[in-house]
Amino acid sequence: MIVFLGIALALVLVSIVVYMLLTRKLREKYAFFWIVIGLVVLVLGIFPQLLEGLTLALGVQVPSNLLFSLAIVLLLGVSLHLSWEISQAEDEIRRVAEETALLNTEVERLAERLAELERTNPATTTPVATTAASANAAPTGESPAPVETADGVRGHDEDRAR
Repeated sequence: MIVFLGIALALVLVSIVVYMLLTRKLREKYAFFWIVIGLVVLVLGIFPQLLEGLTLALGVQVPSNLLFSLAIVLLLGVSLHLSWEISQAEDEIRRVAEETALLNTEVERLAERLAELERTNPATTTPVATTAASANAAPTGESPAPVETADGVRGHDEDRAR
C-alpha cells in the first residue's frame, strides 16, 4: 500500500509541476528541480529496495531516517537558494528605485526650467501639452481621440499626463 502511495505522490507532484510550467506559474529553472525530485520519489516508490540498499551503504539504522534526513537537506538547500534569489531581487529593486528617483528629479528640474522659460518669453513659447490637447480636442463633449506617440503607443492625452 505504501508503495502505491509513493508512486501516486510522485505522479501528482510531476503533474502539478508540468501544469504550473505550462501555465507559466513556475519558471523553468525551478520546474527542473521539482521534476527531478518527483522522478526520484517515483523511482524510490517503484523500487523501495534502493532506499534499503542506500540505508545499509550509509550505515543508517532505518530507511525512514535516511528519507527524512535527505528531505531536511533538500529543504535547507531550497531555503538557501530562495534566500539568494530574494537578495538578488532586493538589490535589483533598490537599483530600479534609485534610478527612478533620479529620473523623477530630472523631470521635475526640466519642468521647472520649462516653466521659467515660459515666464521669461511667453510670446514665442507654447506649452507642448496645451498644443497637443487642443489639436485633439473633440468638438462635442466627447473624450479626445487617442494619440499615437513616436513609439507607436496609442493613448489619451490625460493618460500620458499622469
